Amino acid sequence: MRILITGGAGFIGSAVVRAIIDGGEHEVVNVDSLTYAANLGSLSRVAASPAYTFLKADIRDVAALSEAFERHRPDAVMHLAAESHVDRSIDGPGAFIETNIVGTATLLGVALDYYRGLAGIRKERFRFHHVSTDEVFGSLGPEGKFHASTAYDPRSPYSASKAAADHLVSAWHHTYGLPIFISNCSNNYGPFQFPEKLIPLMIINGLRGAALPVYGRGENVRDWLYVEDHARALLTVLERGAVGSTYLIGGDAERTNLQVVESIADLLDELAPLSNLERHRSLVSFVADRPGHDLRYAIDATATTDELGWRPNLDFDEGLRRTVLWYLERRDWWEPLVDSQDATRRVGLGATGSGTP
Repeated sequence: MRILITGGAGFIGSAVVRAIIDGGEHEVVNVDSLTYAANLGSLSRVAASPAYTFLKADIRDVAALSEAFERHRPDAVMHLAAESHVDRSIDGPGAFIETNIVGTATLLGVALDYYRGLAGIRKERFRFHHVSTDEVFGSLGPEGKFHASTAYDPRSPYSASKAAADHLVSAWHHTYGLPIFISNCSNNYGPFQFPEKLIPLMIINGLRGAALPVYGRGENVRDWLYVEDHARALLTVLERGAVGSTYLIGGDAERTNLQVVESIADLLDELAPLSNLERHRSLVSFVADRPGHDLRYAIDATATTDELGWRPNLDFDEGLRRTVLWYLERRDWWEPLVDSQDATRRVGLGATGSGTP
């Protein structure tokens, strides 16, 4: 297949691109507008491949998207382009509405026009895969897990924008017949993640001997999934999924935020001890919680694993060790982001958000 991937220079998108090119079976057309969290350096290893093409374009740009579809004639779309940081959505919801909702609607319109122009086996095989998040389902109590049938209950501007995008994709399938999949994943972590997110932020701060800020009391629970396992899952859905289906993808690795931070601190004690012999756990500080912080997410991926045969390769402990080692070895990737973009600065306390986009 020739797969058009939106957001292929982002964290998850770049992992998908690398996995596809490394697999050697498909071609990739990467469409990305290169916003702050995108980084073509994440694709340097595969950028010279004859199976890889990059196009700088905004998914809200009908003309640019139409040209991309017409020129490259994709067999499938994997839609990963999104604004994704919850904290940023609190301070600036407008960008999330524009990219995640308006951008998705624009892409769906162009894809549908393209699909209607296909014929024969190419039309029969065309697929549109929308990549979403478990946050659309809201907050769980101490028990239970999300299923594909769980009712939507988004609580943040980010999750609301992704929920809207999910509903648009579903509507384009039911109303217009566009052959789609939706996948909802748990929290990803691993190499090439922008430093504002929890795990890279804690690693980088720990390496610098800076505070490890934990929201509230660190009791919020997330299910963690290594990004390369997620990339494999997404390709599996594209190749084997049933049209119109929703697939939940998780790592079966629930941890409180405090447990995650303490695990990182212990790994840093082992791999990069502080020069003053202080333990990294002493750097943990509890800070004001995120407004509307969901208590717990957990995914039941049984249906996905049973139907498609995918399972994560790495448990959380091994995945976290690999991640810490990667950030230790790839200062050349993250230090420029921290220095030029102040990428470890906290946002999302609602100080600048007024409730209007």
